[in-house]
Amino acid sequence: MAFTWPVRVYWEDTDAGGIVFYANYLKFFERARTEWLRALGHGQHELKIHTGGMFVVTNAELRYLHPARLDDELLVTAAIHEHSRASLTVAQQALRPGAGTDGTPTLLCEALIRIGWVSADTLKPQRIPSTLLEQLSS
Repeated sequence: MAFTWPVRVYWEDTDAGGIVFYANYLKFFERARTEWLRALGHGQHELKIHTGGMFVVTNAELRYLHPARLDDELLVTAAIHEHSRASLTVAQQALRPGAGTDGTPTLLCEALIRIGWVSADTLKPQRIPSTLLEQLSS
């Protein structure tokens, strides 16, 4: 089951053509991953303090299908696609709810974001804390 986070498109999210600037989908996806962690009881700052580690993005693949526009209400999802002991690949989508002809959401953008767990001090890869990995992958 994917975590879902709502977002509204503001002026600052759009380009001169009035559509969401392509790089802003990365911001939407980052916020959804952060809110997913928070919903599981893990703020990123607290994780860093209590574990000495943090997530960093190591790869991002995005595919743009349809534009989002000013004032659109979107749903942004996050779900584990793959995981290892030191990294996760998160499948993410930006959807416009109920926009399809049959009331189904329209997929606007999809991504595979790889995040690695590193030491907050040295930035060297480490194992993701097992309890956190269990929560994220269940």
